Amino acid sequence: MSNGVVDLLVVGAGISGLGMARMAKRQGIEPLILEAGSHIGGAINSHRFETDEGRFWAELGGHTCYNSYGNLLQLLEESGQLGDLQPKRKLRYWLQTGDRLTSIPSRLNYLELLGALPRLWMSKKAERTVADYFGHIMGQRNFKQVLGPALDAVVCQPAADFPADALFRKKPRRKEIVRSYTGPEGLQFFIGGIASALEIRPDTPVIRLEKGDNHYQAVTRNGAIQAKHIALAVAPDVAAKILLESMPDLAARLQEIEMASIESHAVLVRADRVRLPPLAGIIGVDDDFYSVVSRDPVPDETYRAFTFHFRPNGRDEASRMARISEVLGVGMEAIESHVSCSNRLPALRLGHHERISWIDNALQGGSLALTGNWFSGVSIEDSLIRSNQECQRLFGAAD
Repeated sequence: MSNGVVDLLVVGAGISGLGMARMAKRQGIEPLILEAGSHIGGAINSHRFETDEGRFWAELGGHTCYNSYGNLLQLLEESGQLGDLQPKRKLRYWLQTGDRLTSIPSRLNYLELLGALPRLWMSKKAERTVADYFGHIMGQRNFKQVLGPALDAVVCQPAADFPADALFRKKPRRKEIVRSYTGPEGLQFFIGGIASALEIRPDTPVIRLEKGDNHYQAVTRNGAIQAKHIALAVAPDVAAKILLESMPDLAARLQEIEMASIESHAVLVRADRVRLPPLAGIIGVDDDFYSVVSRDPVPDETYRAFTFHFRPNGRDEASRMARISEVLGVGMEAIESHVSCSNRLPALRLGHHERISWIDNALQGGSLALTGNWFSGVSIEDSLIRSNQECQRLFGAAD
């Protein structure tokens, strides 16, 4: 900071904003992060249940990281956390069809799968929806009964209209790192380490952005902050509100990007009360929930935890808890504790790449950056890839 002007002001303390700040700091830039709420980490949200045996964590948001997450691994390495990776054991996902738990292979139509491999190699994802692309490869029945619900579970919203090339983007793997991992107390543990070297002001929402001659001014409820560079690491509709007065054309394009809402409920039960086999999770087929994510990949002798990601169908908490009880096959009295939160995710549609190209062209030559999980994909690493690209655009490539 010089003469009261911040080098880089980052709005949003999710993984995109934290990553952007750490990447800038790597290049000698001093960032300041403003977060509208009190939670640091955005969609990464590890809840710690208090039990007689100690704390037991469960994920309320993002839940899996892989050895292909190169930008994340670099952040963990820089913050001294690479030795804290906790391997996740490989378990199966199951399908919930009505009141039955069934295996994925048992629901596949293998006649429809004939010729799937040649179709996979010959088909292009560009300008095709998830339903069009994967339905062609797997067959319409397989897509409806198995793959469609599975992809809904991946993005926690109806995936059929998603651009096909927004999912499963191949990334190089670091083979010396375990394939999938978490932290000692969930992914939130990593957030604490990444954020430790950064100045973060929680409960400081930005109302609007004003453009000066050689700087921006971010107006908050507590006053204004001047900055040479601004990075908005927030949802597109939030960014649109902030930019509405200063950059109305850009705000209008941001408002075109849809958002989806989900309600996430995590429950804690004693291991001996649940008869379900150890599993990675459950995929809901025409159910109230998109998915159930289990804590079983990081096992515990005493407790198990399950996080249900519910569709926004208007059900109240009591009816959702009743459905959780049915799926787990336990009485309500067996649920020792529970917690819920609301999450929002981008709902990408065909034409998204053209929209992002327009946005990128509008940003060229300026000192405003936009980052988040709504550019080329919705994963943690996709968010950090965007943050890295924007950091290089603003400050040049790192040595």
